[in-house]
Amino acid sequence: MWPFPPSGPAGLFTSLLARLPSQCAICRAWPSRPVCDACVARFATPAPRCGGCALRLPEGVDRCGECVKNPPPLDACLAACTYAWPWPEAIAAFKFRGEAGWAGPFATLLRSAPWVEPALEAGDVVLPMPLAPGRLRERGFNQAHELARRLAPSKTDATLLLRTRETPAQSGLSRAGRLRNLHGVFAVEPLRADELRGRRLVLIDDVMTSGASLFAAAAVLRRAGAAHITAIVLARTDPPR
Repeated sequence: MWPFPPSGPAGLFTSLLARLPSQCAICRAWPSRPVCDACVARFATPAPRCGGCALRLPEGVDRCGECVKNPPPLDACLAACTYAWPWPEAIAAFKFRGEAGWAGPFATLLRSAPWVEPALEAGDVVLPMPLAPGRLRERGFNQAHELARRLAPSKTDATLLLRTRETPAQSGLSRAGRLRNLHGVFAVEPLRADELRGRRLVLIDDVMTSGASLFAAAAVLRRAGAAHITAIVLARTDPPR
């Protein structure tokens, strides 16, 4: 069953819909889940990844060269799949075309990735990456929050980590440039900052490109006293060739 947590009549209706057979959005198999098991196995095969930034690595390598030279403020970073066909189109529908129903299938895809379940169980608080107020109004929902509340509804808190402003486009910037662009963008809710001290945190986001946004958010949480921070992302882009 897809993990839509019931919340009143609407939640019950959504939960019932999630149990009904449907057509796989990728291979069109029928009857199926929104993404069938065969497509998950084919297009989201577990792969060795860097523990600091989730880049794909050769078997037996734990950290990429960049994370060895410049360790990120994350203790672990996990990704369910590579940002490659068929996922970009589905993620775009989720983020930009208001198809919030993708949150359930994507949460299931995340749970199928190695180490995600243990990370969620070990975390004290699950924090979705926040959107700036203007972007939230434009989209109608925060896709990271939709994922987080399906992965760990009792632990998710969307009010502790804040985004204070929107930033110019990150495309074309180096990793260092992206981090400079994000300076001061994230903040901890001032009246609740003490709640993070000594806690194990899990950051949730949909797509990780350079990691600059996650690293900037994690640095703010680290300064607030977080003891351990794991990032979990749906998809990780490959480095440019």
